[in-house]
Amino acid sequence: MAESRKIAGIVLAAGKGTRMKSDTPKALMPLLGLPLTAHVLRAMETAGIEPIVVVIGHRAEEVRAALGERYRYALQAEQLGTGHACLQALPELPPEVQTVVVAPGDSPLITHEAFQAMLTLHQNTQADATLATAVLEDPTGYGRILRDGHGRVVGIVEEKDASPEQKAIREVCTSFYCFEVSILREMLPRLSNQNAQGEYYLTDVIGLIAQAGGKVATWQSPDPALLMGVNNRWELAQAAQALRMRILKHLALEGVTIVDPATTYIEPTVEVGHDTVIEPNTHLKGATRIGSRCTLGPDLVLQDTQVGDECHLFRSHIVGAQIESGVSVGPFAHIRPGTVLKQGVRVGDFVEIKNTQVGEGTKVLHLTYLGDAIVGQECNIGAGTITCNYDGQRKHQTVIGNRVFVGSHATLIAPVTIHDDAYIAAASPITDDVPSEALAIARCRQTNREGWVRRKRESINAQGKEGATNE
Repeated sequence: MAESRKIAGIVLAAGKGTRMKSDTPKALMPLLGLPLTAHVLRAMETAGIEPIVVVIGHRAEEVRAALGERYRYALQAEQLGTGHACLQALPELPPEVQTVVVAPGDSPLITHEAFQAMLTLHQNTQADATLATAVLEDPTGYGRILRDGHGRVVGIVEEKDASPEQKAIREVCTSFYCFEVSILREMLPRLSNQNAQGEYYLTDVIGLIAQAGGKVATWQSPDPALLMGVNNRWELAQAAQALRMRILKHLALEGVTIVDPATTYIEPTVEVGHDTVIEPNTHLKGATRIGSRCTLGPDLVLQDTQVGDECHLFRSHIVGAQIESGVSVGPFAHIRPGTVLKQGVRVGDFVEIKNTQVGEGTKVLHLTYLGDAIVGQECNIGAGTITCNYDGQRKHQTVIGNRVFVGSHATLIAPVTIHDDAYIAAASPITDDVPSEALAIARCRQTNREGWVRRKRESINAQGKEGATNE
């Protein structure tokens, strides 16, 4: 759609965000795992609008680095208003662009459907400008839409410049626009900063177009919350809540069971397959992909992790892992980056696995640390097993073959290889390779000293009596 209509986007993200009371630029305030402005950019991209010019100012290089090089950037070195910001963006628009969509970078609830609806109306009415409006019970803080006796838009007045009668108007400007680029190029240089804030308002372009006899259309959002701006931490929290509920509803309608929406946190970058059940206190973050028919939670954190079908993961923390189908993890497991759990693996309580591949059907059920290892198929890793992978300077690898039995409390001191079908006796520190089908025992032979306890007790008692006599 964007290519055939020659449509581009401008996102205004130059502000400091003083009311956030943060060292972080407003555009980068975190919201469900993404920078605040990234939510607007994602919606615009999904609507087919490209290229997108992001206007940056406060800590511009930091904002640019975080948002990435897939966008064009325009610098507003001095924040002189939204009209001035758009003026900086115009040189970055390709010459063939005819229509531009302008959006604020602090309205994360906007959807691609809303952008598409605005563009459709703009095209169908052949307007010079189309703006998104909302009717609010409390319009405080917003610019008011001014109409003539025929209902035509004649301008927008910012609240600080509005009269008492104008402040009573409930239809407001939400800072989302479609403009014909030729009109915008003509009107922006004509803006004045003779107003209460001493800024060049983009809203004043609407009045200039109307005065010149141009056509201004309005698209009224069916849900004003879609256009909500975020200016402080509480509004950020409210936006997060609304966005989170939108994500959960979408997943539920796609066949995912959400047991308790109030305690379920899923970021917009996550994908979940049908018939998966998400229990309370589950957090799914980043580039996480979940298969079908899984049970996740309760009390689970997954981040940047790929999960196959029919897995059961609960009360565990899993980051940067690949988990194949039919795997069980939990409770209280810590699965760290670089871990691959093959089909049918079982990981139990108080197990930590890092940068390790665990083969099909292997069981790691209790109190174990596996780091920088390769573990084969159908192994049993006993309780208390540790791979000693770090010598104080370098990491070393442990290789365990197929069908290996590792007894409880074994210590595997890397680099070491245990070949197929070997057996490691419990409590053995293993420093040398173990051949296939061999039994490795590395511990002192047990000695039982008959009567030792009785003799020790008698000795202690005798020493006590001698001390009492000397007193």
